[in-house]
Amino acid sequence: MHKINMMTPLVEMDGDEMTRILWKKIKEELILPFVDLKTEYYDLGLVHRDETEDQVTVDAANATKKYGVAVKCATITPNQQRVEEYSLHQMWKSPNGTIRAMLDGTVFRTPIVIDAIKPAVRSWEKPITIARHAYGDVYKNVEIRTQEAGVCELTFTGESGQVIRKTVAELDGPGVFQGVHNKESSIRSYAHAVFTYALSVGQDVWFGAKDTISKTYDGAFREIIADVFEEYRDRFEQAGITYFYTLIDDAVARVMRSRGGFIWACKNYDGDVMSDMVATAFGSLAMMTSVLVSPDGVYEYEASHGTVTRHYYRYLKGEATSTNPMATIFAWTGALRKRGEMDGNRELMLFGDKLEEACLRVLDKGIMTKDLVLLADPAKVSKEVLTDEFLSEIRGELEKTL
Repeated sequence: MHKINMMTPLVEMDGDEMTRILWKKIKEELILPFVDLKTEYYDLGLVHRDETEDQVTVDAANATKKYGVAVKCATITPNQQRVEEYSLHQMWKSPNGTIRAMLDGTVFRTPIVIDAIKPAVRSWEKPITIARHAYGDVYKNVEIRTQEAGVCELTFTGESGQVIRKTVAELDGPGVFQGVHNKESSIRSYAHAVFTYALSVGQDVWFGAKDTISKTYDGAFREIIADVFEEYRDRFEQAGITYFYTLIDDAVARVMRSRGGFIWACKNYDGDVMSDMVATAFGSLAMMTSVLVSPDGVYEYEASHGTVTRHYYRYLKGEATSTNPMATIFAWTGALRKRGEMDGNRELMLFGDKLEEACLRVLDKGIMTKDLVLLADPAKVSKEVLTDEFLSEIRGELEKTL
């Protein structure tokens, strides 16, 4: 069989647990038989990250900058229980957080919608894309827990010698403190990424923060993003789309009553939470695309969900699983299509489209993994299948179009 050629490698980042198993199966069943795949491989599995003192994550991010397109498997961000389980040297940071910071990227997450599953929010008719600012907030915070009464102060010492000091709190007993920060350059990059993406897909942008309470921190987000929008205002008007700001609580209320079909721009923590809410309301995290976009046009596609630990433990016992591979497949299709677009390789772009269409045709036939069967209209379910059979069904549909 003729294989599609690739001119430039993808950066391939392997991951952990059940998604690592899926990663291998997807490549073997749906990609390698049809594409002369070229990748620069990095093992971001937790064991290898520990062995390299997380240098492999930094190397993968730098390779992504070099080649312009990456595809990433889901990875573990360890807590204390994981440190003990894997006998780690330390509690390594989130690889996603490290990569996002190094690329200064914005994460766009969009549900994969099928007719058999109706959104939990009745008014939603079109997908809602979450645009998550991917720097700072609690993901780069500094925390203190104290066991006595005392005063906590926030101090800034400028290069000029200027000192700004504010009292955070004076407590009469034990307490906890948290310091978060952000960079104006990152907020501006985020705004450019969001407005550029909105123009490319022709969708309105909504942004919400709490500047009535957080007058300085959230206020800076509102002011900076509004300032950047002035560079895009004319193009937005020509495209017939709008930028809308409101308080985050009002934004949530409006989203719940909307018809969808817009980009919801969120600060880092808000985007983390709201992307899970939107994904669950439309179906599941296994039915959501995720792409990190840097201001200079670097793309990293990933599965939006975790490593499916429960299924992995069953797999290790030799039990069959019905794990949904859709988000991981769409990470590959997004990356292959973008690689083809950057290289002028139309055949590779079309392959990405055809693989996605094959996935959706299988679902339209009512052939689904267990998680989707539980969500779908029973009248539109014809068969519940295990992971391997689901992948085989997709391959069969794909082969019809190649």
